[in-house]
Amino acid sequence: MSRYIPTIGLETHAELSTSSKVFCTCSAEFGGTPNSRCCPVCSGLPGTLPVLNKRAVEYIIKAGYVMNCDISRFTKWDRKNYFYPDLPKAYQISQMPRPVCLAGKVRINVDGEEKDIRINRIHLEEDAGKLVHDEVNRISLADYNRCGVPLIEIVTEPDFHSADEVIAYIEKIMLLLQYAGICDCKMEQGSIRCDVNISIAPKGSSELGTRTELKNLNSLKAIARAIEVEIERQEELLDNGEKVVQETRRFNEALGETTAMRSKEDAHDYRYFPDPDIPPIIFTEEELAEIRASIPELPEQRVARYVEEYSINKKDADIIVGNKKICDFFDEATAAYNNPKAIANYIIGELMRRINLGEADMENLKFGGAEFAQLVEFMQTDKVSQANAKTILREMIENGGSPKDIADAQDLWIKEDNDLLAKVVDEIIANNPKPVEQYKNGDQKVFGFFMGQANKTLKGAASPKAIQEYIRKKLSE
Repeated sequence: MSRYIPTIGLETHAELSTSSKVFCTCSAEFGGTPNSRCCPVCSGLPGTLPVLNKRAVEYIIKAGYVMNCDISRFTKWDRKNYFYPDLPKAYQISQMPRPVCLAGKVRINVDGEEKDIRINRIHLEEDAGKLVHDEVNRISLADYNRCGVPLIEIVTEPDFHSADEVIAYIEKIMLLLQYAGICDCKMEQGSIRCDVNISIAPKGSSELGTRTELKNLNSLKAIARAIEVEIERQEELLDNGEKVVQETRRFNEALGETTAMRSKEDAHDYRYFPDPDIPPIIFTEEELAEIRASIPELPEQRVARYVEEYSINKKDADIIVGNKKICDFFDEATAAYNNPKAIANYIIGELMRRINLGEADMENLKFGGAEFAQLVEFMQTDKVSQANAKTILREMIENGGSPKDIADAQDLWIKEDNDLLAKVVDEIIANNPKPVEQYKNGDQKVFGFFMGQANKTLKGAASPKAIQEYIRKKLSE
């Protein structure tokens, strides 16, 4: 049992899903040939002037609303000065004293317990470029495509005390940003990443310990592991009578350790001053009301709708809403076939199982919700068996196509061959006298044995309902 309590605060950087950059018209799309999406403005050439992207401002206001923030009616931009190869201007246009959003909160759930995480501020800034390190030739090259991509920084209060709480929070804000339509939250592309501030103090202490900052963590696994490793490092230092130094550290995932990068900067080290090229903004109540009204249905609202309108249990609703692409797919399917429970069950029980196995990918699915709904309808109306539905779904995942065309091509329809049904069931009952006796003595569980044997042999030649009725009839004789 540890003698210390960790205290953690987060700075989460999320790139906004605008078409162009925040101060110029260059594409903000991920990737591209290095240094192909740059112009004199985002490259910081002398004599250029930035022009603020209106859509980026709308998006940060949306972010503030979905995280229950107060929206500043007056906001302005500042220059944050630091010299680093990925920042060609040698300053970053950001916000210091007057950010767009202040004093919010996000509710998380960890092991059934709810907790509010306070948001200190959300501000808008431009992203920096990216350094590409060539270990063979021992050189570093700068790719400035990402320079000027609009970025919001979400700064929390130090309200976390475990890695589990941090992960729950990140998952929650990723969902909020995705549903609000303002960030795709693709961690593997760096569109959302975290800086984690960690300190530990003896239990019962009223003062926080010296904090360290872990920079640019961009996977949930790395964030959780880095927090655990850094807490262990700080505990070992204090146990040995040493002091924790305030500094910025890097997490090496391969080695499972954190290493020092530089001493931790404070705000005054950046020499913030108002940007003379970008005028302040005063928001009207009408503008804010219009932006707020444009926010689409959020995760908690969708869960409530599925539970109340569709009678789906909350656990299943949470699973569906937990992935926006799956949730949108579910809505498309229910619009095509009004049987939400059956569609939800097949998404969770079969489609998501194949996604978890790596057989399917929502990013590259070769069919839509309407085709999936048709397959569920075929099962519910006894046109295809469950076994054949799985065969059809596999074909849809691998090659696309409609369930009807696949069923036609592979002859997967239920044919209701009553003569074959009677012959097969009669043989199964005649060859299994012991289960027959068990059933007649009140053991209802063995009925599943007869259904399984019949389905295996008939292979879609009769509907489950017809099989069930005939077996019950024969067993009651």
